[in-house]
Amino acid sequence: MKAEKINSRKEYTEVMKRIEKLLQKATKNGGFEMLPAKEVTILKKLSVLAEKYEDNIPVMPIKTPGTLTEMIKYKMFEMNLKQKQLAKVLDISEARISELLTGKRKINLALAKKLHSKLNIDAHFILDVA
Repeated sequence: MKAEKINSRKEYTEVMKRIEKLLQKATKNGGFEMLPAKEVTILKKLSVLAEKYEDNIPVMPIKTPGTLTEMIKYKMFEMNLKQKQLAKVLDISEARISELLTGKRKINLALAKKLHSKLNIDAHFILDVA
């Protein structure tokens, strides 16, 4: 194995294909101990190269919700809920959810409690941004 570093996505893809072939061979033969020593060495080197490449891929930062609307939309995404489903979870009308998400309506104490208990939104966050 010549490469000391993976320099592109294309090289990474090729390395991952080689790793997959070796893993399939090991599985087919009954485990890693059934691979020839040379292939075990290659698999280890390829795995280290792939891991180093992966460690250097920049991770897109997740924006922290700064408003209550953003937090509710984040929770909807996290819980995979549509507005209609969210209205049922919070036991309020779909129209009220729509008004809340578009900024046409403010929350009241009862809704603040539901946001905290049903969506697990931090009470301090609700108080700070409401």
